[in-house]
Amino acid sequence: MSSADPTERPGPARPTEPAVPAGLVDCARELAEGRTTSSRTVAAALARIEASGGTLNAFRHLRTEAALAEAAEADRRLDAGERLPLLGVPVAVKDDTDVAGMPTYFGCDGVLPPATADSEAVRRLRAAGAVVVGKTNSCELGQWAFTEGPAFGATRNPWSTAHTPGGSSGGSAAAVAAGLVPAALGSDGAGSIRIPAAWTHLVGIKPQRGRISVHPHSDAFQGLTVNGPLARTVADAALLLDAAAGPHPGDPHRPPAVDASAAARRDPGRLRIGLSLRPPLTLTRNAPHPEVVRAVTELAEALARLGHHVEEARPRYGLIGLSFVPRATAGIAELAALHPEPGLLDPRTRSALRTGTRLGGRVVRAARAREVRQHARIGAFFDTARGGPGYDVLLTPTTAAPPPRVGAFDHLSAWRTDLAMTSACPYAWPWNVLGWPGVNIPAGFTRDGLPLGAQLLGPSRSEALLVSLAAQLEADRRWYEHRPPELSTDGGR
Repeated sequence: MSSADPTERPGPARPTEPAVPAGLVDCARELAEGRTTSSRTVAAALARIEASGGTLNAFRHLRTEAALAEAAEADRRLDAGERLPLLGVPVAVKDDTDVAGMPTYFGCDGVLPPATADSEAVRRLRAAGAVVVGKTNSCELGQWAFTEGPAFGATRNPWSTAHTPGGSSGGSAAAVAAGLVPAALGSDGAGSIRIPAAWTHLVGIKPQRGRISVHPHSDAFQGLTVNGPLARTVADAALLLDAAAGPHPGDPHRPPAVDASAAARRDPGRLRIGLSLRPPLTLTRNAPHPEVVRAVTELAEALARLGHHVEEARPRYGLIGLSFVPRATAGIAELAALHPEPGLLDPRTRSALRTGTRLGGRVVRAARAREVRQHARIGAFFDTARGGPGYDVLLTPTTAAPPPRVGAFDHLSAWRTDLAMTSACPYAWPWNVLGWPGVNIPAGFTRDGLPLGAQLLGPSRSEALLVSLAAQLEADRRWYEHRPPELSTDGGR
């Protein structure tokens, strides 16, 4: 699908009548109760995707015939009384995720062979009954906080098509925000779920490392990258997380199971929450945009009003970036080296390949060895037994800036692109180094109507607590009532 000239239509819509497509939980319920059919639901999703291709350009590939056949089979199973969590529900997955019979381009140009088998996450989604309608766009090898490239054009933000939805899971975020599908799977190696969720007014969960398998990889991007859901509500994101979660037999990381859907229905209790507006140390040293500060401060005030103890805090990040850079560039180098046509890769990717090759081996092993000390130092923030303040949750901005315009990073060198990305998005990546969970929640809008987000961050295996707190905030702030302008006026595409 190609992108078209932008038509800028920013601004939060008024709360709308429920004429727009249902969310994941509601869609699954409607199918189970016989109020609609999978064939009708999947066909409508495919029609919306096709109609939006010239504006949003969210999808790299569709499975039209296969998805419709699977929907018909889901209807037969539903009619026979079978019930599964997502039976007949259309979902999308990011184009770094293997789907049998489809190439896994991961934002790259060229000719790649189709995957011979589903990834473990897709296998589990299918086992839950989901119908995968297609694969969403990602920037090349997931490196940047925008979703643009010569292989597919530019994916655009449904809140304002002149702006990026973020990256690298920008296609998944645009698809969900626009109501093309009720939820989608993304991946997060430096904020690639949380950043586009923030910039498209979605809930995005970066789970604990190993919660959702990254098979056929055993340790994606040197342990930085995890798979996770993007959805409009906490309950929808929790349902997709539960459906996709679980290990492949060869996975090295196997956290104990968690019931995120049950957590979304629980009161979190009274929590001690640290608010940190200061980002970890980076080369840019930029302060967050005033509207980001305003939005996140208002969230902190809402948490205090809900009964939580909220105070300013400063986690001890240290020089955690020295661990991130070797692991990230080595991960890019490992994937880029497998591309059959390396000359088609973006020059910035080839630069990262060279850097990752130089920093591989001993440097990467040393970077990974530091993780134990980093867990201890930053973990003290959540643990009085380690001499820390004992906060339950850390609240930070997800990004330092509102979504940039499409094309803002064109023609930049690799170094300048990295500086620009670090300046706009300095908050998310430390939790990838740690492997711990985080949840983006909508934090409101700029005065120009562009979405902003905030992160709820916790210690190891704290998804249940973060999901419970996010659900409590959602019930208070009701962010799901706001839709992009295109959907609020005509009830869909």
